[in-house]
Amino acid sequence: MKKTLIENIDFYYENGLMVLTEKFHKDRGHCCGNGCRHCPYNYEAVPEPRRTELLEKRKKVN
Repeated sequence: MKKTLIENIDFYYENGLMVLTEKFHKDRGHCCGNGCRHCPYNYEAVPEPRRTELLEKRKKVN
C-alpha cells in the first residue's frame, strides 16, 4: 500500500523540484542509489566515483 506524502514532512519544493526529506528516506529503509540530498545512508548504493563526490560535498556543507 502506498503512503500519501505530506509536504514539508516527507518532501518540499525547491526551484520547482520535489526534494525528499531525511524522514522520507528513513521510512523507506534503504538507499535508492540516486544520490538524494538528504540520504541518511551515506549514499551506500550510489556507484563510485559519484558516491565519493557526494560525501565530500556533504562534508563541505556541514
